[in-house]
Amino acid sequence: MLQKWLYPYITKPYFMKFLDEAKIFIKSGDGGNGCLSFRREKFIEYGGPNGGNGGRGGDVLVEAVNNLNTLIDYRYQQHFKAERGHGGAGYSRTGANGASVTLKVPVGTQLFEDDDETLIVDMDTPGAKYCLLRGGDGGFGNEHYKTSVNQAPRRADTGWPGEEKWIRLKLKLIADVGIIGLPNAGKSTFLQAVSRTKPKIANYPFTTLHPQLGVVYCFDKEFVIADLPGLISDASLGRGLGHKFLKHTERCRVLLHMIDASLEDPVEAYNTVRRELYEYNPELALKPEIIALNKKELLQEDATLHLAKRFRALKKSVYWVSAASRDGVKEIVEKLCSTVFT
Repeated sequence: MLQKWLYPYITKPYFMKFLDEAKIFIKSGDGGNGCLSFRREKFIEYGGPNGGNGGRGGDVLVEAVNNLNTLIDYRYQQHFKAERGHGGAGYSRTGANGASVTLKVPVGTQLFEDDDETLIVDMDTPGAKYCLLRGGDGGFGNEHYKTSVNQAPRRADTGWPGEEKWIRLKLKLIADVGIIGLPNAGKSTFLQAVSRTKPKIANYPFTTLHPQLGVVYCFDKEFVIADLPGLISDASLGRGLGHKFLKHTERCRVLLHMIDASLEDPVEAYNTVRRELYEYNPELALKPEIIALNKKELLQEDATLHLAKRFRALKKSVYWVSAASRDGVKEIVEKLCSTVFT
């Protein structure tokens, strides 16, 4: 039975398939054509030009929304085209503008050019909007070219074409706490203990294939915690599964380093993960870190004292926890909460 302070709170279960990268084609609308028309009315012998201008093509916009946490929608639809502007008409009628297309993406999505290096925009603010492509301008009708010298112009322009290109979307989860560690260290078990998220848990490496999100309630406050797939040696070079999700640690405010205390050398496991984080991005080494030694129920008391002494030699304070029995979970959650909201 969980205590009241630890009772989980989450607004939406995380059952949707996770996808953090996508490549899509976007095209803004072409401008509408101008109209070539002359006034034709009874008893008016010399009716002047009255062809209207074409409407503007629709824009391609992107908006960051809070109720999304995956780019899975862009796996099934990769082409997005805005509506072209409507053509002008007689009686000086301007064509209607084309409808714009708005791409809704999770907060934390970065948009890159097709070269995968040039950053277009970082959608890191909820509700932020950005115009990716501007629609083409409408062409002028012949009324636009009427002058005192040329009173009956027969020129009407076609609309300007819209822009088009391929872009890449990359999602970096924005979470307050990111759980890192080697595979099978108990990260998913801990997330299940403090939130209503139901990750897959099994006694083999790489059970977690994609990040899991949960919301933890503590001290009348809420913070988001992310369980990231386990890292292995040389993950920064592309080995294993965790290297695909190292980027998500860049958005986390605090790192919870989960270590399996029953390993042959937990200190070496700690150093392995820290080394991979530094090689991926040296700034990650500066983030606040909380070390949790999990599965303490598998160790004898003298073994725990010896292991704690080794971490003190590294000037690292550790928390002992058993995620399966929830022993020590309260202390870690309180420490995470105080660190996040400091």
